[in-house]
Parts: sequence; C-alpha cells; structure tokens
Amino acid sequence: MKIEHIKYNSFFNTKSLKKILYKPIKINYFSTFIKNLNPNYVTGFCDGESCFSVYISSNAKLKVGYKFGLVFSIHLNKRDIELLKKIQFFFKSVGNIQINADDSISYVVTSIKDISNHIIPHFEKYPLLTRKQADFELFKKVVILMNNKEHLTEEGLHKILSIKASLNLGLPENLKVLYPEIIPVSKPQVKLPEIIDKNWLVGFVDAEGSFIVSIYKSKTKIGYAIKLAFCITQNNRDHLLISSLVKHLNCGRVSVNTRNSGVEYLVSGFNEINEIIIPLFKQYNLIGIKQRDFEDFCKIVLLMKNKQHLTAEGLSQVRKIHSVMNRRRDI
Repeated sequence: MKIEHIKYNSFFNTKSLKKILYKPIKINYFSTFIKNLNPNYVTGFCDGESCFSVYISSNAKLKVGYKFGLVFSIHLNKRDIELLKKIQFFFKSVGNIQINADDSISYVVTSIKDISNHIIPHFEKYPLLTRKQADFELFKKVVILMNNKEHLTEEGLHKILSIKASLNLGLPENLKVLYPEIIPVSKPQVKLPEIIDKNWLVGFVDAEGSFIVSIYKSKTKIGYAIKLAFCITQNNRDHLLISSLVKHLNCGRVSVNTRNSGVEYLVSGFNEINEIIIPLFKQYNLIGIKQRDFEDFCKIVLLMKNKQHLTAEGLSQVRKIHSVMNRRRDI
C-alpha cells in the first residue's frame, strides 16, 4: 500500500509565505477508491476557488537579480479535504496538499514541469468560463517564457513584469518603484459561453453556491415561517456570466451588491427550487461537503412540500436539520 507524503515545496520558504504554512500532512490515496472527477466539474470548481500566481523574489546569485515562482493553488476549508484529494488525484497526484496556520487546507502545484504537463493542458482543453480565464492566459505566457529560459535575461524579466502587472493584484509596490517604466499587458478578452455544461455548473456551485434556509417570526399559526433560497455569488466582473444562468436554468434572478462589488444569482421560489434546482443536483451530484448541505436542504423541501413545516413538530424537525447546515456543519 503506497503512502503519499505531502511535503513543502522549497519555493514556499520565502518570507512572504512562511506565515501561512503550518505543517505537512500524509494522505493514503489507496485507503479508499478515488473515482476520477469529470473534467468540466474540475474547471467549474477552479473557476470559483483556484488561483494562478507568479511570485518574484530577489536573488543576488542570478544574473537578472530575481527568482521566479509559479503557483497553481486551491484554498479550502479543512472540511473539504476529501474533495481536495480527489482534485489532486485528477491532476495525476502532482503538487502538494498542506494544512495552513488558520487550519484551512491548500492544494499547490509549483513545479514548472507539472504545471506545463498537467495544469496548462487541462485548462486549454476545458477552458475556464469566468474572467479567471484571462488570468490563466497571462499565467500561461509566463510558463512559456520560463520554459524557454527567457526569465534568465533582462528582456525576459521585463516581459514577465509586464504580464504580472496585469495578473491578479498586479506588481507589488517595491517592483513598481524599481521598474516605473513597466506597462501592463492588455488582459485577454473572455467570451460568454453559449452553452454551460452541467458538470461545470456543479463544480462552480460546489465552490460558490449555497443552499439557504431562513426561519423567521411571522403571523402564522405557529408564529414562524420558512424561506428557502439557492444562490451563487461572484465578483461583479462576471456579471454577464452569472446573469446568463437565468436563461440556462430557466429560473431565478440576479442582483448586484454595490457595497462589495458582488453579483448574486438567486432562486427563492419554492416551485422553482422543487421542480428545477432539486432535480438538477440529484442528477448531477455535488462532490464536496456541500452535498450534505444539499441533502439536508432536500429534507426541508420535502417537509414543506407535505405542509409539515406548518406544525410545531414539523418546525422542530426543520430547526434540527437547519442547525447542522452550511457553516454550522463540523464534518
């Protein structure tokens, strides 16, 4: 029986990242059978939770004075360790899984060989649908430059700085001061998909979706009422994609939160939840811990369908189920 030892990659021994690392973990990949994930599911989940990063640190031993590091990462609550193991298995077990200081978990791939052979080809074949696709395209350009050894030249350094200036949060302040002449490259355009694969949607929901149950005081016979909602939240830069879900799912509505630059797809009508949302996720199963929230959500939908929530006993059942859902769930 093979035991995979998950260890730190030497690149993460930088001052900026030391603070978040805590300890390595051991994972027995053969203790249970791991079924490979649908590739569209993986892309959908990564659209919500992954990050493509380029790190630059000073190194006087190198001709250009800097060392470059590439990182593909996924950061999750520790409750989803099994899902993270499945994702690592999907990518041929490359990269590391680590426990962070805040007890969260991360999957990181830093080897340029593994990124070139496994991460890049996947997203070329199964493209991201959110604006993260633009970050991926920029990230891929840096991978190509590094594979061609251009990062070892002054010209290559400037090319990478120009790309990094448009990637994620851009250049750090110290590099902006040292290289004021750097002009950020234009971000690639991301086209709105005509069709959204259901497996992509399930992956995206596992990352960004929520099944919500609200119990509030009302003038009903038992003094309380129940409201259900299914929602997906995302940064407003993906407003068009999120809005398209209304058409693709034939239900729901979209609202914009100007306070946090967020956009939300929301389904709150009981019939839409019962007739569209529930059947969808029964046919295309969620993979992470959110599947258990969905199962509990279904129990409450059934109680409401049978009008049991209108009784004191039924309301008590709803409260009991609701008490362990979402962030209140331990495992």
